[in-house]
Amino acid sequence: MVLVALVVAQLVLPGIAEQQLRDRLGKSGQVEHVEIHAFPAIELLWHQADRVVVRMGNYHSGTGHLAGLLSEAGKVDSLDASAGTLTAGLLTVHDAVLRKRGDRVTATARVNEADLRSALPVLQSVVPVASGGGALTVRGTATLFGITATVDATVHTQNGQIVVTPDLPFGGFATITVFSNPAVFVTGVAASPAADGFLVTAQGRIN
Repeated sequence: MVLVALVVAQLVLPGIAEQQLRDRLGKSGQVEHVEIHAFPAIELLWHQADRVVVRMGNYHSGTGHLAGLLSEAGKVDSLDASAGTLTAGLLTVHDAVLRKRGDRVTATARVNEADLRSALPVLQSVVPVASGGGALTVRGTATLFGITATVDATVHTQNGQIVVTPDLPFGGFATITVFSNPAVFVTGVAASPAADGFLVTAQGRIN
């Protein structure tokens, strides 16, 4: 009897879990595909899974909701999630991909110049000029304290967050946080040129 119950659970529970996740994600965007694998499936009752695959056309939510989803991802051994357009907090990115293996996560996304200017109004005409050592240097026209000039800014990590600091005297006072999530500790960022902007890669771990 126990064996029969386990077989039924293996057949039924993944489908239920997939529909529940689809419904949750559907409140914040367009869901294209959800796939959940767990063996034994009964571990889904404790919100644990071996592998989850999610594809979304778009995702738009406050950082609080995203934090909850990422926190739950800590119970998933392998996660592959993607979104055509993702907006969280100040920043909008495109072709976003998140991969998790164990507690390590890697995220890539294409950032358009216009989207970056919207997130960082202090900078205009932003282009990447250097990447290395877990940080990214961008160059643009900045207006600060009534003075306009071409300046560099460093995109780097600070206490697990992604921040941007203009490379100016006292630039630390103008530091802007573009990503902060208690569920993820970001360890480094890098970028390469792409059409209308650049491709950003971030690495970190799930807390």
